[in-house]
Parts: sequence; C-alpha cells; structure tokens
Amino acid sequence: MSEKLKIGISIGDVNGVGLEVIIKTLADSRIFDYCTPIVYGHTKVASFHRRTVQVHDLNFNVIDSPANAHHKKANIINCWEEDVKIELGAANETGGKYAFLSLQRATDDLISGQIDALVTAPINKDNIQNEEFNFPGHTEYLQQRDNSPEVLMFLVSDTLRVGVVTGHIPVAQVAQSITAEKILAKLKLMNTSLKQDFWIRKPKIAVLGLNPHAGDNGLIGNEEKDIIMPALEEARANGILALGPYPADGFFANGAYMQFDAVLAMYHDQGLIPFKQISFESGVNYTAGLSFVRTSPDHGTAYDIAGKNKASEVSFREALFQAIHIVKHRRETAVLNENPLQFSKLSRDRD
Repeated sequence: MSEKLKIGISIGDVNGVGLEVIIKTLADSRIFDYCTPIVYGHTKVASFHRRTVQVHDLNFNVIDSPANAHHKKANIINCWEEDVKIELGAANETGGKYAFLSLQRATDDLISGQIDALVTAPINKDNIQNEEFNFPGHTEYLQQRDNSPEVLMFLVSDTLRVGVVTGHIPVAQVAQSITAEKILAKLKLMNTSLKQDFWIRKPKIAVLGLNPHAGDNGLIGNEEKDIIMPALEEARANGILALGPYPADGFFANGAYMQFDAVLAMYHDQGLIPFKQISFESGVNYTAGLSFVRTSPDHGTAYDIAGKNKASEVSFREALFQAIHIVKHRRETAVLNENPLQFSKLSRDRD
C-alpha cells in the first residue's frame, strides 16, 4: 500500500487557467512524495504557460507511456505533434480541440489501468463538442467511457459534501426529471461512496426539497410529498440514513449541513451555489459511481484571468490529493473485504 500512485492529469482548455494551476501545483516538489504525476498535453504548450506564470524551476520529463514515468519528476505525455496557437482568455475551437485530445488519451490510459486515477483540469463545455464528445461535461463523458449505469456528481471538501440528483440539464427540465427511483439511485451511490471512498462507517445524509420551503405541505408543489418522501422511506428501508426533505435556503443559512456527512440536492445550482460559497477555495468535484477515480477542481476555465498569474492552485491541489486518498481507501477496503471475519451468535451455555 506504500507504493506511489500514478495520477494522470488532463490539461483542459489550453486558453484557460488549467495549465497554470497544474504548473503551480507541481512546482512544489513535495507533491512527488505522494504520487507520480503524469500530464497529458504537450511540452511546448506547457512551456508557454510555465513562462507566463514565471515558474522557472519546474522541468517536465517527457515520456511516451506511463510505464516510463519518473517517480520523482513531473512527467508529460505529448498527445499531439503540431504546434498550437494559444490565445489566452479566448473561447475558441483550438481550446476545445486540444482539451479533448488530452482527455481522450488520459482516459484511454485510465481505463487500461496504466494510471491509477485521473484529475481533470477545466474544459469549456461548448467548444469541446465534436463527433466523439457530445456530452454536457466530463461527468457524462466518463460515464459513457466506463459503461456506468449511474453516476453522481459529488462536490466534496473538509466541511461539506454535496451531490445532485440532476446535473447539467436546463432548469425547465428539472422537475420532470426527478423521480423517486432516481433519488433512491443517487442515495445508494452516495451512501456507498461515503463508506468506500471516504471511510464514513454510518453515513448520515440530508436531502433537500425541490420547491421553496420544501413545498410547504403541498402549498408550493407536491414533489416533496409525492416523490421525495417516498424515496426517503425506501432508502431508510434499505439501510440508508437519509433525512428530509429540508428547505435549501434555511438548511445552509443556519449551518444545519454541519450535522450531516453529505447533502443530496435536487438540481445543479441548488447544491453548487452554497457549496462554492462555503468551500470554493478547497472544493473538489468527484464523480462517484465510476469503476475508476476521477476528480477535478470545482472552478471553470476562468478565461477572465487566464495568463494573468492570478489563478489559485488550491482547489486543483486538493483534487490531486483527494484522488490519491480515494484510490487508497478503495484498495484498502478491497483488501479488508477479501477475508472478513465470520459473525457467529454467542452461545448462552457456560460449558
């Protein structure tokens, strides 16, 4: 279990802050004590960003396969041969093209077992679209590559964990997309992840309502009574400690989230706005339900500050360490479950 993990890193949009936060993270050589990082991109693009953020003491070790990675250096795999015209802050076709090439190669190596986990730098969900990437984001792409029937967008930090029932869909489609079956499926994923990935023995999960005031006993909608509450009852019957539904505004305002191990929100902004307000600097986006481990920082491409040396690497660094922790937790759990002790009833006899 002491062997260092190989962590793949996709660079995201080359015109955004992805490589800036990657370089700032890897410039701290203490990272190499915990993992062997492998960046999927190109040395010329990385050198351009390295000069932009004025990091002069980080040199990438060019390799053609994770098997050749140096365990004490920042490694890089060149995913294309041509020169790339970088236009910092521009949301253009170039940014999307090379973000996809990086992600595709990293995912290939992840699925084949050549790397142990993947940390993804931010993409632009619009310009990355192509014949092979027709998805709302990383989560859905990786779900398809992994053939996973269900996944959970799980935002995690030291103080708060938030998952969502519906992800990257229009708000107009949220209500019709929420079913008791979907809520139960997300609760099962969240409960399993909390136990397996975060080592929480008996998770306590809060579930938010869909409507203002959680429906106010049907005065502002019936989804709570007709859909959410039956799902919670079934979850509890399955051994999942899920409570609610709670009104989202008061739940976060009065700090009730601190009494729970995780929170399941009904839709994207309901969960992510309070999460980013509370944990923006250290928040990590984790995709639960995949057979492999993928994390990312909880911010976007940040075109407005790209190239200005203003991007904080804290969230990316947290994503890197979170990936390491989750992989180790999963492996240790598997080892512990290989030969569990058999439970037997104690006899009342004193013989």
